[in-house]
Amino acid sequence: MLRFLPLALIFLACTRDPAPGVGKVRQVEPTAVTSEVYGTTPAGEARLYTLKNDSLEVRISTYGGIITHLFAPDRDGEMADVVLGFDDLGGYLGEYPYFGAFIGRYGNRIAEGKFTLDEQEYTLPVNNGPNSLHGGDVGFNRRLWQREEGSNNEPSITLFGTVPAGDQGYPGELTVLVTYTLKGNDLDILYEAGTDAPTPVNLTNHTYFNLAEGGPITDHELMIAADRYTPVDETLIPTGELAPVAGTPFDFTTPKPIGRDIEADDEQIQFGGGYDHNFVLNRVGKGLQSLIEVYEPTTGRTLEVLTTEPGVQFYTGNFLDGTNVGKDGVAYEFRTGFCLETQHFPDSPNQPSFPSTILRPGEKYESRTVYRFGSR
Repeated sequence: MLRFLPLALIFLACTRDPAPGVGKVRQVEPTAVTSEVYGTTPAGEARLYTLKNDSLEVRISTYGGIITHLFAPDRDGEMADVVLGFDDLGGYLGEYPYFGAFIGRYGNRIAEGKFTLDEQEYTLPVNNGPNSLHGGDVGFNRRLWQREEGSNNEPSITLFGTVPAGDQGYPGELTVLVTYTLKGNDLDILYEAGTDAPTPVNLTNHTYFNLAEGGPITDHELMIAADRYTPVDETLIPTGELAPVAGTPFDFTTPKPIGRDIEADDEQIQFGGGYDHNFVLNRVGKGLQSLIEVYEPTTGRTLEVLTTEPGVQFYTGNFLDGTNVGKDGVAYEFRTGFCLETQHFPDSPNQPSFPSTILRPGEKYESRTVYRFGSR
C-alpha cells in the first residue's frame, strides 16, 4: 500500500495515472473490493468503490472521497444504510452540506478567511458568512482523486493527489493520501500529507450518521469524553477560551439523548442553532483512543469513535431544512443527521494557544480515526 512508502516515493506515486477499476458493484464474496463508473465530473470520470466484509459495507467515490453509503447491522443482524447522501453523483456536484465528504485543506472555520504564517498574511475564499469553511470554494470534497486498491484480506482504497501551492489561497504544494479500510466492525480512515512549504493542514470526514435509518437524531444517546469545549462567537469562530462543560448543555461526559438540552436557553446553543461546536477530548498521551460513543435505542446500533485527534466537531444537522432530497427520494429535514468530525480546533491558525495545525517541509502529517459499529 502507498502509505508504507517513504514520503519522497509517495510524492512520485501521486503523479501516476489512476489505476483501472475492476467491474460493476454486485453481490460479492465476504471480503472484497469492487468498483463501477459513478459518473462524469469536470475533471473526468469518477468511480464508486465498494468495500465489503462479513460485518460492514461502505461505498466511496473517487470524487470528493465521499462516503456515499454505509451498511451496518442492527441488534437483529438486519443491515441498513446509516449515512445521509444522494442516489447518484449529480447530487454531489451541486451545492450540498458536505454529506460524507473528505474535508481539506482545513476542516472547519478560519476567521474572516485570513491567517498569518511566518509573518506573511494569506487570504482565503469567504464561503460561510464572514469566514472560510472546509477549505474554501473548492475544497477536497470537490476534487477528483487518483486511487489505489488494497491488496490484503482487509478491503481498502487509497485516494491520493497533489494540491498546488496557492490553491484556495493556501501556501505550499500539498501531497495528500486518505485510506479507507474495513477491519471487522471498523471503518478505519488514515490521513497522510506532506508539503514543500509551511501550511495549515486539518483533514477530516463529514459523514452525517443516523443509526435509526431515518427521522430525527435527537433520541440517539451520546457520550463524549470531553471536560471542555471551545465557545464561539455569533459567527461560530472560537473565542479562544477552553470552557468547562460541567453544568452546561455541552456536558456529554455521561451518556444522554442528543435532544435533551438541544433547545436550552443558552447563548452557545443559540449561536449554533443546536450543537455545532468543538469538544476538547480528554486525551491521555498519543495514539488512537476511544473517546466517543453513540447508542440508538430502537435499533440497538452503536457507534464508537476512536481517534488520534485532539478535538471533535459535534454537529446536529441544524441547517438541514428539507431542500436536499437524498437517497430513495428522502428529503433531509432538520436534525435528521449528526456529524462527529474528528480534527484539530477551528481557527487554529489564528489561535496561538490551540494545538498547532502548521505542517512544515520534512514533516509528515498523519491522522487516524476509526468508526466502530456494533449493537446491543
